[in-house]
Amino acid sequence: MRLDHQTPARAPDGSAGDADYGRIGVDYTAYRRPEPQIAAAIRDALGPARKVLNVGAGAGSYEPTDVDLVAVEPSAQMRAQRPAGLVEAIDATAEELPFADGTFDGAMATFTVHQWRDLEAGLTEVRRVTRGSVAVLTCDPTLLRRFWLHEYAPEAIDTEARRYPPIERIAAALGGGQAFNVPIPLLCTDGFGEAYYGRPERLLDPGARRANSAWSFVPPEVHERFTEHLTRELADGTWDSKYGQLRNQQHFDGSLVLFVSA
Repeated sequence: MRLDHQTPARAPDGSAGDADYGRIGVDYTAYRRPEPQIAAAIRDALGPARKVLNVGAGAGSYEPTDVDLVAVEPSAQMRAQRPAGLVEAIDATAEELPFADGTFDGAMATFTVHQWRDLEAGLTEVRRVTRGSVAVLTCDPTLLRRFWLHEYAPEAIDTEARRYPPIERIAAALGGGQAFNVPIPLLCTDGFGEAYYGRPERLLDPGARRANSAWSFVPPEVHERFTEHLTRELADGTWDSKYGQLRNQQHFDGSLVLFVSA
């Protein structure tokens, strides 16, 4: 465990990143369920690892069930939503992992590194305690504007572009690796923003937006303008005239990336 790193400031429920999951994590699992195609990619990336660490584990999405898994999650709200049958998550942060060097032969971090207070410290810790592959599911900030949402709520996309670290930073902190684009299926069960590329009506649900942390950083008037704009253009056919082909497009090549460091 690092002793030279200052513990990140934490929200009342323990959230240690830039988003307060005590406030926005309500009903998270109703919208953010693991997508099998993405889960398979993560499992493949972990290879033969048998003892696996999940950092920023949240409610347990994408945790493989055929390994000895240890989960770390600072938010009490998210720990409480872990389904029965999953291991109980340890209350700790990425920047200060309470494990000895090389404890794990694989590690994973899904939709979390963009929220860490100190990316380099967190990834250095993950690398320290892991002797095998590290799989990081994240978004490439240079590709976020491929999503039609940028036309309707540029503030939300621009917020994400500022939060998600460049892939080069992840690579440097982990000592190298390779990034793989992950196609997003049309009926993706994990409701991150781009999962609704062909189902725009779903983003009119406030709960769906709340389950995407970027929306917690934009003011209420952006939510209101977005809802009015998208509702109007869905009703009069404008959205479909511009993007309707996405309703039948089986996969979307957006910003989703799986970075793997051996």
